[in-house]
Amino acid sequence: MLTAVQPRTHTTASALTAVRLPSLRHFGPQWYATVMGTAIVATAGAGLPVDVPGLRTACTAVWALSAAMLAVVLTARAAHWVGHRDQARDHLIDPAIAPFYGCLAMALLAVGVGTLSVGQDVIGQRAAVATAAALFGAGTLIGLAAAVVVPYLMVVRRRVGPATASPVWLLPVVPPMVSASLGPLLVPHLPAGQWREALLLASYAMFGISLLATLIILPVVFSRLIHHGALPLALTPSLFLVLGPLGQSTTAVNKLADAAPGAIDAQYAQGFPAFAVIYGVPVLGFALLWLVLATAIVVRALKRGMPFTMSWWAFTFPVGTCVTGAEGLAHHTGLVALEWLAVGLYVLLVTAWAVTGLRTLRGLFGGALLAAPRQR
Repeated sequence: MLTAVQPRTHTTASALTAVRLPSLRHFGPQWYATVMGTAIVATAGAGLPVDVPGLRTACTAVWALSAAMLAVVLTARAAHWVGHRDQARDHLIDPAIAPFYGCLAMALLAVGVGTLSVGQDVIGQRAAVATAAALFGAGTLIGLAAAVVVPYLMVVRRRVGPATASPVWLLPVVPPMVSASLGPLLVPHLPAGQWREALLLASYAMFGISLLATLIILPVVFSRLIHHGALPLALTPSLFLVLGPLGQSTTAVNKLADAAPGAIDAQYAQGFPAFAVIYGVPVLGFALLWLVLATAIVVRALKRGMPFTMSWWAFTFPVGTCVTGAEGLAHHTGLVALEWLAVGLYVLLVTAWAVTGLRTLRGLFGGALLAAPRQR
């Protein structure tokens, strides 16, 4: 009896392994974008300068969803590294996929921002600060590593030409900018004096790291569009990624301005709010210009049959950073026009998140998003 049962059990286990493990083989780091895009909906909604009944409760629920998604994606990615190490290594040196490792850092940081913004309503301030601090530490270290390692691997392991330039190249260098937005939120929870000043200036330094790297990459991306035409249809949504460093940097300077008075000498603290407006207004203006341009190109691509891919998540987090940037500028200038701009962009964000999320669920359960990429 035992010999009859054991082979059957072994066969069943082998069958399950054959079904489950290959399903994660193509589960790449781009899935962290789902966490980022969900978390920003909660954070941006909580900061809107309008009072909408039930909005904060809804944002809290979305934050909880993003935290759960982070846990699921982290687990799946760990299983991917264990069960498909060869594929994971190939991803690291693939110039089309490696930049998405920056999304891991941004997913951790985005959930951390949401934890301080709305999560403390559920878990309490003490637990929220501890959780956000842990996510900030992990996200910042991973983000700084990605900002160095991914470009390094692209330089020494793969040759890329001007025609292959893509907004995806921005992903590894944006995480320090997200750290620059979360760091100021933690400043008031540190002891006064050196600790607060150190974190404030460290956040400011990460703002500079990301900004200067972005200024190097953006001209290459725009040059590629001008000289080689529109991106392939499936990659067209990645044009929205350009909004990420623009909106996030505007958000960062406003958060730094809010934290400066209690962290640094008054003579310097007074300059932070002024810089937030002087820097943020023109950058947000350029972001709106790019939003219109990218939307026009996406509409063109849709008419030509643009398929649904994970690149559609570029419609979420980058737009969300423009919402939080507009919210910060509205706070520091008092302009009602900026308040309504934030509201309008938030409506766009929620719409994009809902459409992309539903189509992702359909592709996930249908198996299309976990299938091997088609050979060209």
